[in-house]
Amino acid sequence: MHEVSLIQALLDMVNKSAAENGVTKVNLVKLVVGEMHGAVPDALEFAFEVLTEGTVCAGAKLEVEKKLFLFRCDECGREFNPTGLSRRCPGCRTNVTTLVAGRELYVDYYEGD
Repeated sequence: MHEVSLIQALLDMVNKSAAENGVTKVNLVKLVVGEMHGAVPDALEFAFEVLTEGTVCAGAKLEVEKKLFLFRCDECGREFNPTGLSRRCPGCRTNVTTLVAGRELYVDYYEGD
């Protein structure tokens, strides 16, 4: 369950930022997770709930935004979301594509008092 170590690293950043900015209570943490990252949202939420106990994030809501795969065609430059397992460009039909989104994992923002 690598979600625990992922959430711990993200919480370390939020806790540090909160301390540096005089935030004594975090109410919401918005997390962006790419579809290809492999992190399971339910496991992230469970890890968040457990790891926030006794911190400024205790009781905070975790909001997870899932980012879809996004590919760019290396031939025509079109960006597209793949359908099924195919990475074929819907414009020029080539298979020469590059993943440009879908591996993200970051805290977009947090809100607190």
